[in-house]
Amino acid sequence: MGERMELIEKAPAKINLGLDVLYKRPDEYHELEMVMSSVDLADHLFFEEIPEDRIIVETNKAFLPVDQRNNVYQAATLLKNKYHIKKGVRIFVKKNIPVAAGLGGGSTDCAAALRGINQLWNLGCSLEELAEIGLEVGTDVPYCVYGNTAFVGGKGEVVQVLPSMPQCWVILVKPKMSVSTRTVFKEVDAQKIQHQNIPRLVEAIQQQDYHTMIQYMGNSLEDVTGKRHPIIHQIKERMLKYGADAALMSGSGPTVFALCQHYSRAQRVYNGLKGFCDEVYLVRTL
Repeated sequence: MGERMELIEKAPAKINLGLDVLYKRPDEYHELEMVMSSVDLADHLFFEEIPEDRIIVETNKAFLPVDQRNNVYQAATLLKNKYHIKKGVRIFVKKNIPVAAGLGGGSTDCAAALRGINQLWNLGCSLEELAEIGLEVGTDVPYCVYGNTAFVGGKGEVVQVLPSMPQCWVILVKPKMSVSTRTVFKEVDAQKIQHQNIPRLVEAIQQQDYHTMIQYMGNSLEDVTGKRHPIIHQIKERMLKYGADAALMSGSGPTVFALCQHYSRAQRVYNGLKGFCDEVYLVRTL
């Protein structure tokens, strides 16, 4: 018997600095332009080889499914079948990222599973190959395979890695409700929504220009989710009132995040929202 390998992969949450919906594609997906960035709030995945030829996924959160419906299980199955692997793996997912929050928790776990298994079984896949496999599980998975800061286009399959966004503090606020991405996109009218200048946002990040970056941050889904859940606008107003440099809904929501360059100010925003919502996090950009 050789040494049992244990591997750990970090799966960071993502925020959308920009999200624009261009139009609905013939395949029913929407054509998107986004800028995403990773923040230091993360799940961790622990991998270990097991003698039986099966995939076991466990998690510290009771309400998460650990069978075919689970992104990590799907990722492991895809790799196992594609490369005809006759070994087993146990994956323990330690969750910190809120679920159904617009922070890409399921997608980042899936991406971490692909990276981890690639290593565990020495498959030798490139990130491009893993991203392509990940797209079968979810449209945010390709970005999450690369992580960091990136421009994302198409339905999520076009990923152009950018320099890391200018470093700052991020306050994340997750209101009580869950939002289904699918439902939000059903209500999008690409003709009527407020469009964003994503190329200008990308340029600001390439130039490491924090002040221009925050001017061009925007999320076209904010009004759609905000109509249904006015608390999103209330959280944003509150963040700006307490001195945030910028505030925006992430993904399809309901999480709203604020950016602050200075820690003292970030602390003030954090304290100002702690009484207002249960789930408030103060983290760094990655």
